[in-house]
Parts: sequence; structure tokens; C-alpha cells
Amino acid sequence: MIALIIVIVVLVVLALAVVGMYNGLVRLRNKVDEAWNQIDVELQRRHDLIGNLVETVKGYAAHERGTLEEVVRARGAAMAGGQSPAQQAETEGLLTQALGRLIAVAEAYPDLKANQNFLALQNELSSTEDRIASARRYYNANVRELNTKVDTVPSNIVAGIAHVSKREYFEARGESRDPVRVDFGSSGPAVPPPQSYTGTELPRAQAAEPAPQVEGADGTDPAAPDPGPTTPQGS
Repeated sequence: MIALIIVIVVLVVLALAVVGMYNGLVRLRNKVDEAWNQIDVELQRRHDLIGNLVETVKGYAAHERGTLEEVVRARGAAMAGGQSPAQQAETEGLLTQALGRLIAVAEAYPDLKANQNFLALQNELSSTEDRIASARRYYNANVRELNTKVDTVPSNIVAGIAHVSKREYFEARGESRDPVRVDFGSSGPAVPPPQSYTGTELPRAQAAEPAPQVEGADGTDPAAPDPGPTTPQGS
């Protein structure tokens, strides 16, 4: 009788442990899905802002057709449905590169840089990039926790029964680990302008050379100080 009670208690404990692991896996899976939905919302906002930014730039720099079309193509690829997180990160990275080239082009148009709509779109896009980065960190943290549960014993057994599988991280392939970050602070490293002679001042190399000395007709140096009238000896 006692042995039967012990067996029943052990089975109940195991059942509770399995239920607890199952519920924990389901909660983690739901958190990952929720985190990805938040990223998707911010990405859609990003795509809308980039579309408006392209239209604004087009009004001032319509002849920059190659750069504009590149951004439009990259935006279309990023907006394509059915992408996994890894694929989405890759297309977003390509869009970020194209957007960086568009911003660099805009630097050459002072009227565009001063346009209030352009400035507002830049600020909104920069804020959206920050929210995407925050949402990405939250998503990846939950994915890491879920994948750890799926890989480790005994929760991996329950994961197989519950059909809970590992998820992909949302991060860039290659050197950069932040696929959706755009820095509007500068368009690149400052390059010093080439030295040129404007006619208002001598180039430094010429200014450092001493002026040539020309002797007068009597063989004296005209730049030398006048010694004054000479007095005959004995006067």
C-alpha cells in the first residue's frame, strides 16, 4: 500500500513537472510571437517613412534616379511577405545601405536639407530605428531563452511532444550586428578640402621661402639700411 502511494506521488510530481515545462514553453513561444509582431509593426512604419522620404527627395533631386530606384527596390524586397526573421534582417540590411546612400545624396542639396518635411521624416525615422533596435533586443532575448529550453534536458522532450521548435534570431549577417540602425548624424568621415591658391594669400610653401635679394646698380643691397651721409676724414 505504501509503495503504491509512493508511486502515485512520484507520478503526480512528474505530471506536474511536465505540465509546468509545457506551460513554460508555450508562454515563451507566445512571448516570441508577440515580440516579433512588435518588430513587424515598427518595420511597417519604417517602410512607410522611407517611402515618404523618397518622394520628398524626388521633389528636389529627381535626376538622382539611380539612387532613388535602388531605395525603392530595396524597400519592395523588405516589404515582401513570407520572410523568416533571418531573411527579413538581410533585406532590411540592404535597405539600410541604400537609405544611407540616399541620405548622402541629400547632403548635396541645401534646400532639401532645410526642408521641414524632410527634417521631420528624418527625425521620425531615427526614432523608429531606436524602437526597432529595442524590440529586436527583446525578441532575441526571448528567442535565446526558448532555444535554450528546446535544447536542454528534460524540457527538450516536452518541447518535442508540444511541437515547440527553435526560432531564428533577428540580426544582420556579416560584420554589423544591428541591421536596422541608420545614423543621420553625419554622412561620412570629413574629408579636408584640397589646398588651392585663391589669390588672397600665398600658399604656405611659397610664403616660407625668403624673398630674393637683388643688388642695385652700384653693387649695394637696396634692402640694407641707409648708413647716412659720410663725413670726410680730417674735417
